[in-house]
Amino acid sequence: MPGMVPATLRRRAGVIATTAAFTSFLIPAASAVDVNQRTDLSDGDKAKVSRVLKAPTDFSKAENFELMQAGKTTTRKPLNRAVFTYPSANLPFEQHQDFRLGESLFQKFWVSTPSSTRASDGLGPLFNARACESCHPKAGRGRPPVDDERPVSIFMRLSVAPSTPEERALIESGEVPLLPEPTYGGQLQNFGVPGVPGEGEMKITYEEIKIDLSEGETASLRKPSYTIENLAYGPMSEHALISARVAPPMIGLGLLEAIAATDITSQADPDDADSDGISGRVSWINPADPDTKQVGRFGWKALNATVQSQSAGAFAGDIGISTPYDLRNYGDCTEAQTACFEQAHGEQEHLGVSEAPDPVLDLVVFYSQNLAVPARRNANDAQVLAGKKVFYETGCASCHTPKYVTSRTAENPEHQFQLIWPYTDLLLHDMGEGLSDGRPTGSASGNEWKTPPLWGIGLTETVNNHRFFLHDGRARGLLEAVLWHGGEAEAAKARVVEMPAKDRANLIRFLESL
Repeated sequence: MPGMVPATLRRRAGVIATTAAFTSFLIPAASAVDVNQRTDLSDGDKAKVSRVLKAPTDFSKAENFELMQAGKTTTRKPLNRAVFTYPSANLPFEQHQDFRLGESLFQKFWVSTPSSTRASDGLGPLFNARACESCHPKAGRGRPPVDDERPVSIFMRLSVAPSTPEERALIESGEVPLLPEPTYGGQLQNFGVPGVPGEGEMKITYEEIKIDLSEGETASLRKPSYTIENLAYGPMSEHALISARVAPPMIGLGLLEAIAATDITSQADPDDADSDGISGRVSWINPADPDTKQVGRFGWKALNATVQSQSAGAFAGDIGISTPYDLRNYGDCTEAQTACFEQAHGEQEHLGVSEAPDPVLDLVVFYSQNLAVPARRNANDAQVLAGKKVFYETGCASCHTPKYVTSRTAENPEHQFQLIWPYTDLLLHDMGEGLSDGRPTGSASGNEWKTPPLWGIGLTETVNNHRFFLHDGRARGLLEAVLWHGGEAEAAKARVVEMPAKDRANLIRFLESL
């Protein structure tokens, strides 16, 4: 049969050779979200929200409000390169000024100290980019370098595995998410200010892996291998762990922050108690402290609970700019890099603590929280609807939870009680050896990744002029991204391999409509 996969894989997935073999038992009757755990909703609200979140059974037409996939915040602006840069549609006019100020700071190029432009100095001394916009062009998705480009919107995370009981206890308690590489820190910085050499250069090579699909179709996956060349500060630890990451898109972050924590935790099934093969886990931040314990939501491994903490970490780690929430004036420099600490930093006493004192970070956070999600396209197209049915029947919705109703007590009023369609459970899942980076971080193993939101994914080429997906941009299209799925998603991937070619094409059409 065309599209053969290993026998063990077929046994896990079930032998599915025709559309008729897909049965409705794969479509859950109700959402995996248990709204009865929510304290922000009245009993009437809970009943209403439960009805709204039920999985569809009629795939002949779009669901109510499905076009407005970010609720009242959804933007209907023209579909061009700027479509990810608009504010939430329901943002009050008087707050547009703060949004645009945040945008200008997001796009701002920082310079090294000393400088005549005192409001913009403090860069580095080591850095990956000079502006947030460099990693998130047009608030969109980064990519790996093409040909001989220097990488900018992809970077290399660094760490070492814990080797002593004390180090393991630090990680397990959540006090630290990782142990930085002793010489090069937590991230490879390929640029430096004058007088400070960049740390090294990421190099990527690819191996092509052919995949046979049903009906004589084939696909090719490119498997990346990473090396670091021209290390400027001596050798790395022999125990160094590395992981490449592209910058994810920025849209809808405030709405993800507004999802009730119990809507996330209620979906977790770490021991696979229901025996469905899906065992999502919560990434807990500060798990040992009940007063500060939070659900991780942001980053490829869900290491940040808030847009603020994610943004402050990026300022320090990517640009080398300190903020009141991350006071590292020397960014990711380590004690072994003495040239870093010989440089002047950009903190100015009369302006307050840090190189980017308040309200700089607050404005960037406000901008990031209010970047609008564009409306769905072609939601009533026959092929899109057929692909949506395949999405549910194949089991994709088991992790890519389609919809939520946000908290009534969300911090931003514009985000409160909105029906949204982000297609994520925000949980950690084992994605198999193929996608493993072999680098445990926080509570996430090397095999585990947070389910990324899918809203806006079909506009990647429009906004960023490329079609590179997954955490390191290895996939050159959405089908390749699906075919890299393994681990808990192995059975769903096998169904995609074996399903009729028409169903596969419709599935991709559906994803492109998001």
